[in-house]
Amino acid sequence: MTPTTVEFLFDFGSPNAYLCHKVIPQMAAKTGARFEYVPILLGGLFKLANNRSPVEAYAHIPHKLAYERLEMQRFIHKHGLTAFQRNPHFPVNTLHIMRGAVAAQKLHCFDRYVDTVYASMWERGCNMADPQVIAAELDAAGLDSQAILATSHEPGVKERLLANTQQAHARGAFGSPTFFMGPEMYFGKDRLHDMEEAILQATGR
Repeated sequence: MTPTTVEFLFDFGSPNAYLCHKVIPQMAAKTGARFEYVPILLGGLFKLANNRSPVEAYAHIPHKLAYERLEMQRFIHKHGLTAFQRNPHFPVNTLHIMRGAVAAQKLHCFDRYVDTVYASMWERGCNMADPQVIAAELDAAGLDSQAILATSHEPGVKERLLANTQQAHARGAFGSPTFFMGPEMYFGKDRLHDMEEAILQATGR
């Protein structure tokens, strides 16, 4: 049986996308689904969709922000994600590291790159908008920072990230984490259970 493919539209700047990234392996193991990571630029998607981050959108609703934090803590506790910590530099301009993700795809080191950058952002609290910090984090993980950063400046890489973002908007996405299972869209970590049920139903598990 051909495994179900789920597209994961992500930007390193979203803490909820990080939390999804951490639970995707167990979901893949349970359902047999294959998760395809699609780098997008969240700031660009926000502009296209006329959307804003929750911190900005709910700035005048303190009870809503408090509940968002509570819901995040429940998710962290449920899945034992004790390494998570808020990034003191948040919100972080992710342009460099998202172009780097596309470059890492081209250089065949994508999985290690994603794990490294997510850990740098949401476990070590690094300022991943700073190219020097980015290079140091990649080198410490055994990645070739010079090759990745050089490739990230190539026109084709920039165009791919832009195209991914525009295609995400065209398909109805407005933020990250967003998942597509065929034409069906699931937004946010609170929809992971619904998506898992849909995968299991589609595969007859």
